[in-house]
Amino acid sequence: MKQIKIIVEKHEDGYIAYPLGIKGVVVGEGDSYEEALADVKSAIRCHIETFGNSVFVEESPVIEVFVAETEVAI
Repeated sequence: MKQIKIIVEKHEDGYIAYPLGIKGVVVGEGDSYEEALADVKSAIRCHIETFGNSVFVEESPVIEVFVAETEVAI
């Protein structure tokens, strides 16, 4: 087992999920948070089966992820 941090975004038409600390493009989607998370977990397993354990970044520098909002003058 390996702990992987997952970003889940909510959009008007559903949810998108993607992992941190994995080389390559791995994305999951679904109509709910749970569906997107399950889909990305399946995609991660497939990615590892295809490319092996070399897909993992040795030591991901990401400890936590925050979402912030700010105003910018344009």
